[in-house]
Amino acid sequence: MTDTAAHCYVGFDTSNYTTSAAITVMDEAGHPQVVANIKIPLPVSEGARGLRQSDAVFAHVKNLPDAIRQLREVIRERELCVAAVGYSATPRDAEGSYMPCFLSGRVAAEAFSAGADVPIYAFSHQSGHIMAALYSSGALFEEGFLAKPFLAFHVSGGTTEAVISTPRDGGFDVDLVGYGADLHAGQVIDRTGVMMGLSFPCGREMETLATEYMKNGSVKGLKVCVRDGICHLSGLENQAADLWRKTSDAGHVSAYVLSFIGKTLRCMTDQIQEKFEVPLPVVYGGGVMSNKLIRPMLTKKAPWKCYYAEPAFSADNAAGVSILCAKAYLK
Repeated sequence: MTDTAAHCYVGFDTSNYTTSAAITVMDEAGHPQVVANIKIPLPVSEGARGLRQSDAVFAHVKNLPDAIRQLREVIRERELCVAAVGYSATPRDAEGSYMPCFLSGRVAAEAFSAGADVPIYAFSHQSGHIMAALYSSGALFEEGFLAKPFLAFHVSGGTTEAVISTPRDGGFDVDLVGYGADLHAGQVIDRTGVMMGLSFPCGREMETLATEYMKNGSVKGLKVCVRDGICHLSGLENQAADLWRKTSDAGHVSAYVLSFIGKTLRCMTDQIQEKFEVPLPVVYGGGVMSNKLIRPMLTKKAPWKCYYAEPAFSADNAAGVSILCAKAYLK
C-alpha cells in the first residue's frame, strides 16, 4: 500500500437524532470509498416525539467517545493515515442556520484533528446528506454529473427542502426552490407513529405496517397541498389522527401518511421542474427517502432521472461529510 492510498478522511455529524462518524479513502481510480459508516442513535424516552437540544448535546457527549474508539479501530486495522477531518457545522447552507447539537461534533472534530495534526473543514449537515445520496446512488461516479446543477431534496424529521444544487470546491452552492411551510415530512411520520404506540423514530415500523396493508388494501382521497414547490403537511397530521380514531388500523394509517407524503414530494418535484426548459436530474436524500413505498411514486413516468440514497446513507450519517472532507483536502 502506497502512502497516498493509505490516506483517509474522517467525518463527524451530530444531528438531533444520531451521533455519526465515518471514514473515506480514495481508490486507485481516485474515487471515494466509504470504509466506515458509524451511527449511534440518541436515546429517546418511550412516548416522546424527539429530543430537546440540551438533551441531544448531552447524548452526543456520551456517544462520541464510543464513536471515536470505533474510528480508531478501523484506522488501525486498515493501517490508515488520517489526512484531514471534516464535520457538520450547521443544519443548512443558509445564513443564520444554527443548532446547538452540531457544536458537539465540532468539539470532537477539533480535538481529533489537533491530535492528528491535520487540517479541519466545516460543512453543512444538508451538504453531507446531498453528498451521501450522490455517493450511494452512484450519481457521484457518473461522468459529468458534477459539472452542472441538479435538483436535490433533503427530507427528514428536521427538513423538507428542495434546492438547486451547484457543485463547488468543498461542497455545494444551493438555491432554495421548495420547502415545507409548517411541519416536516419526518415530523408527521414520527408524530403519527408515536400516537399509534410505535417506537421513535417510527419510519421503519410504519413502512412495514403500510407494506402489509397495501397487499390487500388501498389508499384514497389524497388531497395534497402544494403551491409553487411549497408544501403544507400540518393538515396530514390531523387527517392521520382522525383516521386512527375511526379505524384503529395502524397499517391503514401508515399507508395513508406515507402515500400522502410521496404524492406531496412528487407534486413539489413536478412544479419545480416546470421552471426549467430542460428537466434537471433529481437526487433524493434524508431519512424519509429510505422509505420504499415513497420512491415508486417519485419515479413513475418521471421524464427526468431520479437518484436515491441507499438506506444506510439516507438516515443521518457522516459519510457525506467524510467525502466532502476528502474532496476539499485534495483540491
